Amino acid sequence: MHVFASLLAALWLSFAAIWIVSAINTKRYARKNARASIARVSALLIIFALLHMGPVRYFFGDIERAIWNPALASIGLALATLGIAFAIWARVRLGRNWGLPMSLKEDPELITHGPYAYVRHPIYGGLLVAMLGSTLVSAWWIVAFVLFSAYFVWSAKTEEKIMSAQFPQAYADYMKRSKMFVPFVF
Repeated sequence: MHVFASLLAALWLSFAAIWIVSAINTKRYARKNARASIARVSALLIIFALLHMGPVRYFFGDIERAIWNPALASIGLALATLGIAFAIWARVRLGRNWGLPMSLKEDPELITHGPYAYVRHPIYGGLLVAMLGSTLVSAWWIVAFVLFSAYFVWSAKTEEKIMSAQFPQAYADYMKRSKMFVPFVF
């Protein structure tokens, strides 16, 4: 079990490093959303606090001991890898247009190629798949999955209002031919 947990930790740390480095050299912000920043930090603090509470740790530890097996952990690690790869592919396709959720960039462009040809929010979708896969390796990830699912739905809906205002006809057409998070599903 420790090998899978270590591989999963390395995967998420690699993702974080790529994300931080790729944030360099993006377009300037026309407007940042302070509420979104507060929501992100709050979600991370809640997850951190929950995971360090004794009863929660014991609860998830009991679940892991009861259901854990190498085949399930392998599937989870594969899903986590695919989800993170999808999110990174989306980030690369956004290029300099990438920014904090629900914020406006100067001279924005509507990106509809690469993973954006299939889903409107592939970064969120990829991260949700990665978190779902992570729960198969370590049960406590379900807390992150639930909290971030709620945040990503709220964030996506807010971003869609912004995009609809900036690109009225083009974004309406784009919404008709793409899913929100998962290709061909949702």
